[in-house]
Amino acid sequence: ASGLFGLLLHTEDEAAVGRMLDEFRFFRIGASWGGFESLIIPCYPAAVRTAVPWKHKGFLLRVNIGLEDVDDLIADLSDGLDRLKGSP
Repeated sequence: ASGLFGLLLHTEDEAAVGRMLDEFRFFRIGASWGGFESLIIPCYPAAVRTAVPWKHKGFLLRVNIGLEDVDDLIADLSDGLDRLKGSP
């Protein structure tokens, strides 16, 4: 089992993804090698992938689950997705 996973967002709107990420309460933007905090980082594989073309549209969020309360993290992700859906 691992706390690292990815979410493919069905949007290519960089500003909307930025607004979603800006208001997280528990997740911080960044990468970690063994930290305890929950982290999230957006990427756009279609722009940089070279070995095999990335066939999906949208941003990919890489998520690392830390030691915060599970219910808090679920609520934080849910709120973020709601912000993304509500973006103009």
